[in-house]
Amino acid sequence: MLKGISPLLTPELLKTLMEMGHDDALVLADANFTAVRIAAGKPVLRLPGSSMADVVKAITDLLPLAADVQHPVAYMQVSDKPDDYQSGLQREVLAQVNPLLQGGQSAEGLERFAFYDRAREAFAVVLTGETQPFGNFILRKGVIADNLRP
Repeated sequence: MLKGISPLLTPELLKTLMEMGHDDALVLADANFTAVRIAAGKPVLRLPGSSMADVVKAITDLLPLAADVQHPVAYMQVSDKPDDYQSGLQREVLAQVNPLLQGGQSAEGLERFAFYDRAREAFAVVLTGETQPFGNFILRKGVIADNLRP
């Protein structure tokens, strides 16, 4: 255990977060997500029994979101619903990440198969224990600024 770091963040997940570079993407997937097939040889980290909201909180406490893109967060839209529909879980997670976004940024809803396509390009997949269908998100890593020294 380390002070100030959620026990949800396993050594393997911490190592993955450290290895990610600027603009690398991390998929946070529900328990139904086809993680191994989508990841195709990339890391799949398992956090069984964990809720998506808890995992998002633990990760975003450490991972800066990309500031140089319009949509540093994406979520899988619910099939057979209007494009602007958001499930209770999606609203809960977006309420957590929205305060972390810069001016002009927003989360982007992606149709299910478009989400899979983007997820295939991600650095890694974190498979949570979340049982809410369509509870899948992608976070793009940003940088920690050093305020350009004179």
